[in-house]
Amino acid sequence: MRVLGVDPGLTRCGIGVVDGGPGLPPRAVEVMVVRTPADAPLAERLLQIAVRVEAMMDRHQPDTVAIERVFSQHNVRTVMGTAQASGVVALAAARRGIPVAWHTPSEVKAAVSGHGNADKAQVTAMITRLLKLPEAPKPADAADALALALCHLWRSPMQSRLAAAAAAAPAVSVPRGRMSR
Repeated sequence: MRVLGVDPGLTRCGIGVVDGGPGLPPRAVEVMVVRTPADAPLAERLLQIAVRVEAMMDRHQPDTVAIERVFSQHNVRTVMGTAQASGVVALAAARRGIPVAWHTPSEVKAAVSGHGNADKAQVTAMITRLLKLPEAPKPADAADALALALCHLWRSPMQSRLAAAAAAAPAVSVPRGRMSR
């Protein structure tokens, strides 16, 4: 399976591609950070992100795109920029028929470091080790993009099995007052 992970942001948008599968060690394919100038018009910044992420999608043909879920921050402008960048990426994936998965920051941190409150340095160190990279990806947005891809690579088989089991399970109806305790 090939996953394109995206750590969305207007100033720095991390994009990383990871390959792997059952019994196969994960392998980093490519990682980059799209930087846009803060003083450029919003539409131009979003276009720059779209062009670069679309090129990565076309070049690497991912099976899934994993995007960090926007979470509430104190700075509304930052949240808006992150959400807008996420939307551009999700649209590019949808146009190509590529499924999009959303993962929270704590979910990603827990997947790669074993702790949902890991800091950026811990995530970067674990990504460097897990993907056997010769050096740590820089800036942190690059490591975060690889972490998103790796998180999805590891979590998606279990999520798929759980969804299949839920769909296959017959609906169980328990009459009121008859639940065992």
